[in-house]
Amino acid sequence: MAPAATAPTPEMATLSLQGNAPKGFAKRDALCAAELEVQAMWEREKVFESNPSYDSTGEKEEKFIVTFPYPYSNGHLHLGHAFSLTKAVFRAQFERNRGKNSLFPFAFHCTGMPIQAAANKLKSEMALYGTPPKFPEEDPEIRAKMEADIAAAAKAKADKAAATGNKAKGGKTKLVQKSGTGIVRQWNILMKMVPEDEIPQFSDPTFWLKYFPPIGVEHMKRFGSGVDWRRAFITTAVNGYYDAFIRWQFNVLREKGKVLFGKRNNVFSIVDGQVCADHDRSEGEGVGPQEYVLIKLKVLTPEHGQERHGKMEKLLKSDEGKKGVYLVPATLRPETMYGQTNCFILPTGEYGAYYIDATDEVFIMSARSARGLACQAYDAANDVYFTKEFGKITCLETFTGDELLGLPLKAPNSTYEKVYTLPLLSISMGKGTGVVTSVPSDAPDDYVALKALQDKPDFAAKYGITPDMVDPFEVVPIISIEGYGNASAVFMCEKLGIKSPNEKAKLTQAKDETYLKGFTLGVMTVGPYSGKKVSEAKPIIKDEMIAAGQAHLYFEPESKVVSRTNDECVVASTDQWYLAYGEESWCSAVKKHVLDGDKFNAYDATSLEKYGATLDWLKEWACTRQFGLGTFLPWDKQWVIESLSDSTIYMAYYTVSHYLQGENNLNGLESMSPENIKVNDLTDDVFNFIYRKEFPLPEGSAIPSETLTKMRDEFRYWYPMDLRVSAKDLIPNHLTMALYNHAAVWDDEPDLWPRGYYTNGHIMVDAEKMSKSKGNFLMMLETVNNYSADATRFACADAGDTLDDANFSRDTANAAIISLSNEATWIKEILLDTDISTLRSGNELNFMDKVFENETNRLVKATETCFETMQFREGLQKGWFEMMIAKNQYKSWCQDSGIAMHEGLVRKWAESLIILICPICPHWSETMWKDLGKDGMAVKALWPTAGVEDKLLTRQAKFLRDTVKNFRASVGKAKKGWKMATILVAMDYPQWKIDALLWMQSTYDKASGSFPNTFMKDLKGWSAANVSDKKKIKLVMQFVSFMKREVDDVGEMGMDIKCPFDQLTILNESLAYIKSQLNLEELSVGCVDDAELAVPERTAQNVSPGKPVLWIR
Repeated sequence: MAPAATAPTPEMATLSLQGNAPKGFAKRDALCAAELEVQAMWEREKVFESNPSYDSTGEKEEKFIVTFPYPYSNGHLHLGHAFSLTKAVFRAQFERNRGKNSLFPFAFHCTGMPIQAAANKLKSEMALYGTPPKFPEEDPEIRAKMEADIAAAAKAKADKAAATGNKAKGGKTKLVQKSGTGIVRQWNILMKMVPEDEIPQFSDPTFWLKYFPPIGVEHMKRFGSGVDWRRAFITTAVNGYYDAFIRWQFNVLREKGKVLFGKRNNVFSIVDGQVCADHDRSEGEGVGPQEYVLIKLKVLTPEHGQERHGKMEKLLKSDEGKKGVYLVPATLRPETMYGQTNCFILPTGEYGAYYIDATDEVFIMSARSARGLACQAYDAANDVYFTKEFGKITCLETFTGDELLGLPLKAPNSTYEKVYTLPLLSISMGKGTGVVTSVPSDAPDDYVALKALQDKPDFAAKYGITPDMVDPFEVVPIISIEGYGNASAVFMCEKLGIKSPNEKAKLTQAKDETYLKGFTLGVMTVGPYSGKKVSEAKPIIKDEMIAAGQAHLYFEPESKVVSRTNDECVVASTDQWYLAYGEESWCSAVKKHVLDGDKFNAYDATSLEKYGATLDWLKEWACTRQFGLGTFLPWDKQWVIESLSDSTIYMAYYTVSHYLQGENNLNGLESMSPENIKVNDLTDDVFNFIYRKEFPLPEGSAIPSETLTKMRDEFRYWYPMDLRVSAKDLIPNHLTMALYNHAAVWDDEPDLWPRGYYTNGHIMVDAEKMSKSKGNFLMMLETVNNYSADATRFACADAGDTLDDANFSRDTANAAIISLSNEATWIKEILLDTDISTLRSGNELNFMDKVFENETNRLVKATETCFETMQFREGLQKGWFEMMIAKNQYKSWCQDSGIAMHEGLVRKWAESLIILICPICPHWSETMWKDLGKDGMAVKALWPTAGVEDKLLTRQAKFLRDTVKNFRASVGKAKKGWKMATILVAMDYPQWKIDALLWMQSTYDKASGSFPNTFMKDLKGWSAANVSDKKKIKLVMQFVSFMKREVDDVGEMGMDIKCPFDQLTILNESLAYIKSQLNLEELSVGCVDDAELAVPERTAQNVSPGKPVLWIR
């Protein structure tokens, strides 16, 4: 049976931590055991349950709410979920450690087609093959035949692509790539996730909703996600509370005029019989409809007596053919039709003659495009479609491309009375209609293809093309572009030296440039709109051609879209409820909010650009469909609200869901409501009072007014949402739609709109894309069991924070196990197991004590800055790795110098480290916090208090660190037998370096802390004018470049003419440490200009203030 919502955590109960575990896993198992103890304590203490808090004056205390797009609940959470999730988890814990009232709620999405489609597929498998099913491929002979058929089909596809000059994507079909066998069964997919005896229950889609979400909760808990689980829920009508919330949302949207009804062109699955939104797709997420113009090239009576035209001649004489047979290329550039010289066909392509009921004509096009056209409106205003029956079109005849070559055509707007169909081998039958009209003046591909046929008669003859079909047709200038002439395609092909249709990279470059320049700068030179800009003439010419019956609008997806039911989608004109995204005032309000840095933080300039681009293109969105899981549209219950539309303001539902549902009640059972609230009592008036200002308490509500007021106040406490974290692929849909919906529901309260969105790239594993076939597709729980939760989180933090794909390294996870374990051991040894009298105490601090304390202060502040800007990898570097370096250097210095470490400084460092790493490795921090005897819990402890960094001391520490590092290299190069060594120090720069530093000071802007952008150029001019010895100019340039980097690192003091600290004192105080680190028997410190040392000039010239040299002899 499915695990009940109230069941204890099975993973916590069954995790094996046996004493006889292999030695190699001892440290991991110890971490896991500690994690389970910590998680049990957190659950007991309800640590992550966050409620509104107010100070003594009644003012609300500072809060932070971060949310994460609820994952789709049709399986277990994987590492991709875990990686993106950590960004929210880390930030929520960081803000908790900063003393804010931090809330991270979570839920599970079940709306849409994926679960429904999987349930239907399973039901079909059981009906066909029994329960448990006996699939035909289980018979080795049948399996071999099925795989051979799939392989043969793939090979045929590849061979066909190769024959037409197109690149095949590989010899395997998508199913073969996914499974290795080409045979994918829903039963077998579930076998990998659930016990076999439970699989039949998954034929009921609602069973998925009961099964996977509770497991998701347990996996999240094992990950240490820090969620307030009282607020968790699932979507769809199964959860009546959430269902009521979504109905209210859509009633508000309709009230505000944002939900409209009418015919709209949307990506559509004919098999499913409804619009296919992003979450309903297995391929093509983010793809929208692309508008084309079908140009009607009328087929004239063939005149060359070619046998291959027999079918066409018969069609032209038929009753349907007499009314007009047309080749219908799809174009994006109807304004260029004045320059048509021919029409291109793929010789090996497969075409059909399709009867168009709306015009009583015949269109020649590919079967794929005809299928789409049959779903589109010819006259939407009068509800007239191209065909009488939606999605059905009559094919009168089929043709190979070769049978269409050499046909005479009448091309609308062309200056030629008659043009011909010619061969083009690069046509894709997967885009457009498979027919391409040719305008060689402005299309480089067309120009090169036509020239090839004109210049190579043998090539033309191979396809039955006679000279009179190509030779008379010259390029027709139609658009003038400044700098490109009146035939831009010819200009670009000559400029790039393009001679062959096979020069695809150059042709793409030429096409991109001519199309862009033609639209933005081009001016028409022919037709009634001669002298008009192309951008202005294009829509006019398009409308006139359509009105004259010379063209029609046609739509198809921008690229291939496949539904969850494995149907290749088309674009269909359907009656549809839609959200009016893109409406001018609505869009401008959202854009204004997003672009205001004081109101919205995108954390990344590229992300911000993507929001702007999405707002520019996202238009009317079909928000309903006619079946699948979800909430019924409240005023028209034949429609179900689709999955991207019921997930836009649910962050507001989190603020009150614990009053309605409470913990362990994901499905919203009324009997478990903490406030005994009934679903039917959640009227629109109730939600209006809770969520919208100036709405009164609903009269006669069964919900007590005190409860309603608490819910309203809690919403006002947590909103606006401070941060939403997501993978980058939700920018073009969910994230932007959420902004739109907040701006609509709370149009009078922009202060309640989202304050920030952070997006990340996808995750790779060991620098490879996650793939089941490669064995690196990792599930969340599997990874936690293999490495522990904290080591997994550590590796996620180290994976990266940009929009580029991040890399989860399993080596890093293993190394984290060792690092966390070893550091815990050292801290406890020093602060708990060591006799405290062996450590120093008191206020007297030596040089390295001060450095250690200063480094701790610096890294506390640096880590805080990283975490607050969502730079967790850099924060890990500062808050863990550099903290290790600081401690190790301090430990080595004290040990080599024979001086005990300072107990207070070590304790401050350790306690700081524990909290710095707490957002990333909270279980480790909690365990260490307890071991050190600290009060309370680490997850509630305040961020360490750090003193102001002493920049000069930081520079002194760097001076010592760099000195030792450089000296190690010198020792390694020393000749055998050289034992005497002196550290040579310079107090002053030579005059030429002083002059350079003074010039640098004169150009430095203290206010901005930077040099001018022209710094290097200015340096060249200054050097040429002021350095008399021309041989020294190169040295000056090198010196200034080096010192500029120094200034970038330490600030203005990097340009000091004298070294701002006492080098001799630092080196003498650290002499024992340096001797030990370099393994030298004799070492002294001296000034380079000390006459008694008699330092050779060649050595002396390398010494400068702050840059000592080790003189070995």
